[in-house]
Amino acid sequence: MIISPGRGYIFIHIPKTGGTSMALALEERAMKDDIMLGDTPKARKRRRKLKDVQASGRLWKHSRIRDIYGLVDQARIDASFCFTLVRNPYDRVLSYYHWLRGQSFDHRAVRLAKAVSFGDFLADAQTQATLRAHPYSSYMADADGRDTCAAYVRLEHLATDLAPLEHHLGFALNLPHVNESPAADRADYSDSLRKLVADLCSDDFEKFGYPV
Repeated sequence: MIISPGRGYIFIHIPKTGGTSMALALEERAMKDDIMLGDTPKARKRRRKLKDVQASGRLWKHSRIRDIYGLVDQARIDASFCFTLVRNPYDRVLSYYHWLRGQSFDHRAVRLAKAVSFGDFLADAQTQATLRAHPYSSYMADADGRDTCAAYVRLEHLATDLAPLEHHLGFALNLPHVNESPAADRADYSDSLRKLVADLCSDDFEKFGYPV
């Protein structure tokens, strides 16, 4: 997550969408007053500046718009070019499962992913509730539930979707391909699993035009 008062943007990093590549590209042109939360080099160096900040929600790499009051006020949010990256839900959900299987921290989702197949992971009631409750737009909603996003950049359409952002910034971005998840093959999807994910992520499929 990056807040840039100088360049007038707020970047929200939704998990498993290529956000680390975007953060690194933005860091190449970072300003001194940019607020960064994440694992990138400049974000780690600036982390101590935020240790005593009281915010409306959790301040971390994947903070949502509604979490960052205290760092910014509503006027700053309204005046900023707020944007995020999104990805085909089929790929994002499968990538999330494979990522969980490679983790070692103690969390129910990690334990579940390591113990069961992809199909059984998706059959889990809590997994389904989490996917239903967190469409991409939920990350961009402000305290009043308004969608603040000026640009949802689809990972599959960077050439066109980056244009409004680059126009705002006044320069082109060079996105490195980093933080790649273990191979996520859509062959893991049976017809029934495709229908299940299409239902669980129906808002994202409809809003961003991804084929079901």
